[in-house]
Amino acid sequence: MTKFNDFNPPILIAILGATASGKSESAFKLAKMIDAEIFSLDSLSIYQGIDILSAKPSKEELKQIKHYAIDILSPNLPNNAALFHSLLKDAIKECKKPFLLITGGSSFYLKSIIDGLSPMPYIPQNIKIEVKKKIQNLDSAYQELKNIDPIFMTKINLKDTYRISRAFEIYLSTHQIPSQYFINNPPIPFQYQIHLYAIDTDRQILKEKIALRTEKMLESGAIKEMEKLLKLYPLESQPFKAIGPKECIAYISGEISLDECKHLIITHTNQLAKRQTTFNNTQFKHVHFLKKDELIERIYCAFKKDLA
Repeated sequence: MTKFNDFNPPILIAILGATASGKSESAFKLAKMIDAEIFSLDSLSIYQGIDILSAKPSKEELKQIKHYAIDILSPNLPNNAALFHSLLKDAIKECKKPFLLITGGSSFYLKSIIDGLSPMPYIPQNIKIEVKKKIQNLDSAYQELKNIDPIFMTKINLKDTYRISRAFEIYLSTHQIPSQYFINNPPIPFQYQIHLYAIDTDRQILKEKIALRTEKMLESGAIKEMEKLLKLYPLESQPFKAIGPKECIAYISGEISLDECKHLIITHTNQLAKRQTTFNNTQFKHVHFLKKDELIERIYCAFKKDLA
């Protein structure tokens, strides 16, 4: 049998789908069938301590199948497409199995990885400190960048702290406006092929799954998990703005009741699922959309010859 990885890269298979559609469950089941490891492309599971609210795989599942990009960051640190790109390349090199399954709700990051990311310039520490001070007044920082590079800023949300920071870092480090920098440094496409599959779930069934999962999260201690995290990390930490953490924080601070907290998580998660479905339908080429059980069987049949 071919030895992986000296360096013979694994076959990459992405399992897409809306939140609560069963991506992680399918990836785990398939990993056992085809002898694979799993790369988690999830913007909450990457954080230490956010276990319940991220619907992270259980400790037993993590023991059975090697997972990458889980419990990598402290919640006070940011995550982004460039980080996942780097972690995925590391996982490809480290993987000892014939397959690496990529799954998680952050399809936007996967799209960015496939299309390619522009190489980022070296940012001196003094500039990082200067930018951090600037964005303490986010409205002012946004307006300043809008005056410097109005074309680039049409694509940036007023509250997008990460992209505003990066734009300032590029401008101050390279003395080029961001739009010109990205023209001079075009994206580099991902060097490995990724086979794309997506779970097609009935909308009503998905709504029921989201409601059940939210109920289970709250019963399992999501509020206590968030209370503990708030004692350790700043309120403005990136993952605390995500669906789940932000509603729990509103409950903890007394802004809403527990019933309202549950209702808002369900509502916001359904809205996210709709956006994810639209994104997966429109932004990826050559995706196989299948029901969950059919998807697992189709992947197994398509790649079982590579197990020999």
